[in-house]
Amino acid sequence: MLAFLQLVRLPTIFTAMADIVLGYVLTHLAIVGPTGFDNASKFFGLLASSCCLYLAGMVFNDVFDRKQDAEERPSRPIPSGRVPLRAAVIFGAVLMIVGVAAAATVTRVSLHVSVLLVVAILLYDGVLKRTPLAPVAMGLCRALNVMLGASDHEFWKPFFLGPPQTYAAAFLGLYIVGVTLFARTEARTSNRWVLVLALVILDAAIGGLVWLVHFWPTGARVPVVAAMLAVIAFTLNRRAITAIANPTPQNVQPVIKLLLLSYVMLDATLVFWKMAESGQVGAAHALATAALVVPALLLSRLIPMT
Repeated sequence: MLAFLQLVRLPTIFTAMADIVLGYVLTHLAIVGPTGFDNASKFFGLLASSCCLYLAGMVFNDVFDRKQDAEERPSRPIPSGRVPLRAAVIFGAVLMIVGVAAAATVTRVSLHVSVLLVVAILLYDGVLKRTPLAPVAMGLCRALNVMLGASDHEFWKPFFLGPPQTYAAAFLGLYIVGVTLFARTEARTSNRWVLVLALVILDAAIGGLVWLVHFWPTGARVPVVAAMLAVIAFTLNRRAITAIANPTPQNVQPVIKLLLLSYVMLDATLVFWKMAESGQVGAAHALATAALVVPALLLSRLIPMT
């Protein structure tokens, strides 16, 4: 069981959950209101779909990387023999089927987005990962995951593709482009200039989110939200600059973990911004999203996030 949990990088699943929470609140008044869940079956259907597709992506990542991992990280589940290749492929395929089926229970748009997400995941894992387009492909996967959370609509327009969810998904996808570029050669000494470019992209993504909260009238408490985003940016920049100065795996890999956990905090900050006018209900949604960092941190002591 531990080998399979390591295969799917279980601690990182909470970043996918945060995407769904954000996408959902950007298109709904709340997930849980004074009278209970807004629509429990739809929210949890989207959450289940996202989790299954995310885990499947992790499985197929290791399936396609098994030869490289045998040289660079032989302790991983597949090259070490703890998870047979055939079992991994079946496991990943079942997760994908369940993920698409869960989305199909919500709306037609959810089904369509889940299929697009499957295509993007397989393109990244199997075709684009070793090309210059890999970071963009991974960013697209994340943007689609946010949009999956916003897909509780029967028609693509005007609600599904409207702002602010589309802008939020684009900027968070750009953030993951930076994370992917930063992690490009994490198993060996990284190129400083590649890390610098990744940090510029990360800062541009956070800058885009600052623009969104300032100029889109949906949210509230803009100065507080901007300050929260600034704190996140300062923290990751401080750690990233240290890694750039000495780009060994021992310095780069902890920064990648920080970037992934900071992603959850970005989602939580946007949830707070969108729901700030909802008072205690909005604060509870933001705190619940931020709290996803806790199980991710605890599990990361046993199961590596990268």
